[in-house]
Amino acid sequence: MNTKSHVVFLDAGSVGTDIPWPDFASLCRVTLHAKTQPDEIIARIQDADLVITNKVYLKAEHIQAAPRLRYIGTAATGFNQVDIEAAAQRNIPVCNVPDYSSASVAQHVFALMLALAGEICLHAASVQEGEWSKSEHFCYWKKPTTELAGKTLGIVGFGNTGNAVGRMASAFGMSVLAHSPRPKAAPTYTPFAFASLEELFAKSDVVSLHCPLTKENTGMINASLLTSMKKSALLINCARGPLINEADLAAALQKGIIAGAGLDVVSHEPMPDANPLRLAPNCLITPHIAWASVEARTRLLQGVYENITNFLAGTPSNVKNGVV
Repeated sequence: MNTKSHVVFLDAGSVGTDIPWPDFASLCRVTLHAKTQPDEIIARIQDADLVITNKVYLKAEHIQAAPRLRYIGTAATGFNQVDIEAAAQRNIPVCNVPDYSSASVAQHVFALMLALAGEICLHAASVQEGEWSKSEHFCYWKKPTTELAGKTLGIVGFGNTGNAVGRMASAFGMSVLAHSPRPKAAPTYTPFAFASLEELFAKSDVVSLHCPLTKENTGMINASLLTSMKKSALLINCARGPLINEADLAAALQKGIIAGAGLDVVSHEPMPDANPLRLAPNCLITPHIAWASVEARTRLLQGVYENITNFLAGTPSNVKNGVV
């Protein structure tokens, strides 16, 4: 094992200090940066043998400017933040950490879904404002609530997280439709069926997005698909913000074309004040935390550690750009 290799973490602060970190120093010389701005990337990776990024974008010009670089790891399942083709041209493997957060993300999907279906935020706020104390009755509802049992959940993208969401939906008594661009095995629970994207949006009471971001699907959730949904339907996105045309979704919520949306991601993060969804009605937004449970982040760092260990041993794991 080459203990002289230098590993640079570009945004270690995004993973947090409230969890145990593996002993990376036993593998390499380690440099941790809490965060890295775009104009700081080249200087910070110039003498790096290995680079780890969570959300810092590594473009072709960055990769070309790092002569010693021979490994890129993502502290994430997604890898769209790395130009994997530019890395492949340099024979640099790009390795991710799959499936570390599926349980946490599925849990968050249902937290958003349940909050919207049960109008939890609206009624909790009304209690804090004193409405229950002044009520003539033992209960009240400002808007009707909905139960999920018997409803249909549409899952766009049926990998590990999509599967986890489907299992939860089945436990809630929901039927599941799934759309996957590549063939997938059907799960054991029923009712379940694969469907086209158009059929899924038209038939589902809730649609949850679980696909990776690509050039082809950027902005695919647009006015056309939203208009095809039931007026009572909900849209959940804990995948990637740019999957949604945000202006179209904001308009759909304003016009009552769909009933609500629960989002953990937006197209630009941190979310700018000018994002049209920030003040959209019936839109519940959390700050990209679905992946961030203590348990998931602990698994994530262990996965990063194992990927580095395997690379240094000559057997890279979870390679996403075909370089072995």
